[in-house]
Amino acid sequence: MHARRLAAGDCGIKQASGPPARPARLPMRALAVRTEAPPMKGPEAATVAVAGVSPGPSSSNFVRSGIAEHRVAPSAGQTQVLTTALIAQATNKSMEELSQPVIPAHKVAYQGVPGAYSEVASRKACPDYDPLPCEQFEVAFQALSQWMSDRAVLPVENTLGGSIHAVYDLLLRYRLHIVGETSLAINHCLVALPGTRKQDIKRVMSHPQALAQCDGYLRSLNVVKEAVDDTAGAAQMVARQELAGVGAICSRRAAELYGLDVLEEGVQDVKDNITRFIVLSRDPLVTTEAETRVFKTSIVFSLKEGPGQLFKALSVFALRDLDMTKIESRPLRSNPLVVLKGENGASTSAVAAPGTIGGQRFNYLFYVDFIGTLADANVQNAMRHLQEIAPFVRVLGTYPMDTNLGDTSSDIFN
Repeated sequence: MHARRLAAGDCGIKQASGPPARPARLPMRALAVRTEAPPMKGPEAATVAVAGVSPGPSSSNFVRSGIAEHRVAPSAGQTQVLTTALIAQATNKSMEELSQPVIPAHKVAYQGVPGAYSEVASRKACPDYDPLPCEQFEVAFQALSQWMSDRAVLPVENTLGGSIHAVYDLLLRYRLHIVGETSLAINHCLVALPGTRKQDIKRVMSHPQALAQCDGYLRSLNVVKEAVDDTAGAAQMVARQELAGVGAICSRRAAELYGLDVLEEGVQDVKDNITRFIVLSRDPLVTTEAETRVFKTSIVFSLKEGPGQLFKALSVFALRDLDMTKIESRPLRSNPLVVLKGENGASTSAVAAPGTIGGQRFNYLFYVDFIGTLADANVQNAMRHLQEIAPFVRVLGTYPMDTNLGDTSSDIFN
């Protein structure tokens, strides 16, 4: 084999006969081959161009000589110039399309499938965002934490079912911030396959809370109740599996989405059925004293051992005329039990105080909502006072208060 001479800046490289040696790492833009060869076409030309080498009559010899290893991994310190043509080729767009700004669609995560009440709440709270359905509550938290969505809308309490504890526990695990709230009037419907009569229904599927909210009505029908993940998911299952004689408790929108007949509307036992939702974001909402809207602040804190600790903690709000709208206690999952101590400081396992188990008691976290914003000096003083009493305090968010409970615009899906 005849030796070839390569020019690399001011240095030369000789290729002798025999097995080819591993090529040295040289700046690709400085390499040139003094060999005539047909122009490169197809994938080889694109590969060399991306590596910073202009494809031409001499470039094909790089690929055949073993120096092709350097075409994708340029040496350290080398500057690779990106051109409009390369961007157009990589994105499969024309030059005109590249000049148009691309605005990514904002997404709001919610638990359930399309047609769920949470989807309605997410559209109400974030009308300019595209809904992103999630399988579970935690998946919505994960989607927001991992930048797959920009907001998350999750239920926290219902007038009939009370607080949704799973969401409260997730608020503590994930470092997200409450930036808004909304509420939704729940209007349950009994739905089934087209042509089904109400007396044909033998089994009804829905979310456990929906089944509980319609318990009296379902007992009057003498049907078997079956719990599933969410209300719209029950309607989806009935429609896709074509379950004859099976009904679902869901919203009217879910029935319309999955082509089911509404056999009866408003089947909940109590008509004032409202669910409150919170809006989560990765960044907190910053307020000023100039705000005229009514704001609410949500916090969570723990208490020391001893009598009157909860009274002392709540007094920081009463002394400053701050209106508390909610208090919720949850066992501290990382340390759920506290060992009681006697007068001498020893554990009292023999004699237990009332409400305790074997000289122990539950260790609680307290979730509190109160009217006010962190921009208010009165609220700041209350938080400083609380920090002197509570070993753990965390602000979950300050956000505009929803004063129109259950109000839903009729054009929310238009």
